[in-house]
Amino acid sequence: MISILQSLSKTVHLSLGISVILFLGLYFANGGFDIDVLFWSWVFRYIHVIVATMWIGLLWYFNFVQIPNMPKIPDEQKPAIGKVIAPSALFWFRWAALVTVVSGLILAYLNGYVHQAMTLGIGSGGGKNTAIGIGMWLGLIMAFNVWFVIWPNQKRALGIVECEPEIKAKSAKTAMLFSRTNTLLSLPMLLSMVAAQNLY
Repeated sequence: MISILQSLSKTVHLSLGISVILFLGLYFANGGFDIDVLFWSWVFRYIHVIVATMWIGLLWYFNFVQIPNMPKIPDEQKPAIGKVIAPSALFWFRWAALVTVVSGLILAYLNGYVHQAMTLGIGSGGGKNTAIGIGMWLGLIMAFNVWFVIWPNQKRALGIVECEPEIKAKSAKTAMLFSRTNTLLSLPMLLSMVAAQNLY
């Protein structure tokens, strides 16, 4: 077991294996269930929750751990963060954001509320559609920030893309401010998503 836990790949594969066994157990213990729209809705909700957890987890890692502690790190140690840790975290961060949005839109489509949610429930009874719609729009804004503001600026700030020192400093500040904006939006977004599932 220790050898499995020492490898991220083996740990993730074991986690997936346990999940499949648990799924099969739930399937056969309850006499099975249809592979229908409800099933696919569950599949995409599961994917949506997994990747959203990674996305928001990394957002909070940047804002609660990395950014506040960078000034405390000696200058000679900062390249380890900028050249190794941050690029890897940003890879998972941006792709988790994209898959969160795509899986969420597919989920909304399968459940028949994508149009009502995107129009914030106007003309369709409001309530649940308004709540989930607010969450979806906030998520779209946040994902836009990740791909079109934070990532391009981080590439300059981390030296992935060469630029002048003053542009590098400006890019770092812009990336931080938009990351902080996403942190600001994260709690209202999550509140709206959870409210749609539990209050209506």
